[in-house]
Amino acid sequence: MSRAETKERNRRALLDAAGELVARDGYRARLDEIAERAGLTTGAVYSLFGSKSGLVTALVADRLGPYYEEIARAVPEGADLLGAVDALARHHRRGWEAPGARAVVGLQITLLDMALRDDALGERLAVAVREQDTHLAELLTGRRHGKGTVPAERARRLALALRALFVGLGQGVVLGLAPGADEEHVAAAARALAEGLTTEPATP
Repeated sequence: MSRAETKERNRRALLDAAGELVARDGYRARLDEIAERAGLTTGAVYSLFGSKSGLVTALVADRLGPYYEEIARAVPEGADLLGAVDALARHHRRGWEAPGARAVVGLQITLLDMALRDDALGERLAVAVREQDTHLAELLTGRRHGKGTVPAERARRLALALRALFVGLGQGVVLGLAPGADEEHVAAAARALAEGLTTEPATP
């Protein structure tokens, strides 16, 4: 195994171990236990990620990357804005009933708790989430809507609103707090957001 392959293997092992222990222990997750579960030392954590905050931030990016690849595939090629938003909403709603949905919500809540306790970590997590939001905004930019297309700034505002909607409703569905939020309900709410944030004339 080459040096680069060894480094990537160690990185993957630490991310997997961190995912398990952060979900279980939250802010109390210890670097030495994470490293031990990965079969490495704490020195490997500092070498690859710089700190516990760096490891947790990398964990978020690791989980968000595939998520945004999935939602990009969920949108039909050539769909207009409302069609794209409808497809995104239905994709999310189906995911809330998939195996592992409770674990995803548990990790979300744990990361929020960690961010509230550690300002530096909170800032790094916010940057990571904003970077991934950019991908969603890019997916919506230029979509046909009304007599024109959606400009980047409105797509950015819509991406932020959609993330809030999907996170809030997703947690509600998984925790049994939103019993009426079926697929049609979620899709209608997402389309309403899209209409409300793109009421000004779109770019011709």
